[in-house]
Amino acid sequence: MSKRTVIVSGGMLEKDFVLPILKSEDTEFVIGVDSGLKFLYDNEIKPDYIVGDFDSAPRSLVSYYREELNVPIREFNPVKDASDTEIALRLCLGLNRKEIWILGATGSRIDHLWANVQCLQIALAAGARARIVDSHNQIRLLDQGITLKREETFGKYFSLFPLELPVDGLNITGAKYPLKDHFLKPEDSLCVSNEFAEDEVEISFAFGKVILMETRD
Repeated sequence: MSKRTVIVSGGMLEKDFVLPILKSEDTEFVIGVDSGLKFLYDNEIKPDYIVGDFDSAPRSLVSYYREELNVPIREFNPVKDASDTEIALRLCLGLNRKEIWILGATGSRIDHLWANVQCLQIALAAGARARIVDSHNQIRLLDQGITLKREETFGKYFSLFPLELPVDGLNITGAKYPLKDHFLKPEDSLCVSNEFAEDEVEISFAFGKVILMETRD
């Protein structure tokens, strides 16, 4: 697996969770997004790129990174057609980054969270693997089946939701609540909070896109 690129956005950033990810040898490239810059500055993490309209980041920080550290910056007008996180994600894809983790994509603003979840489609369409991660949740978008291993799973629970259209031919094996050839509709909450029954869970489907959420309390 290629080393990961980490996007640090301006939502919830828990120091004890985020810093080990940023300082891990598995993290190769860091992009600071708008107010995520303050977290990076406070914890002495130098980003490789900075993106945003900077309507919620101190201008002094932007100037510091530009003038003192010579970090490449892509600055946008606040009146724009995409979120800062989407712009950062598209930058990753333009740089041919294939393993992308998005931190600070969750928090009190559910509208921002949902926009970020939808952005996962952009990476999927480009052949990249992107995920939204915080201390309690890992969110991915799937267009094909997956095997989850108990020893590697992010949390105790996993949930599945259709994105855009129903998911046809959904099968779940190895789980507490198995399914066979199910037609999962967008309004269907059947696949919330499933659990492992065996060491591996197999998820497959014939048509659609599935939001996979792995969660822990």
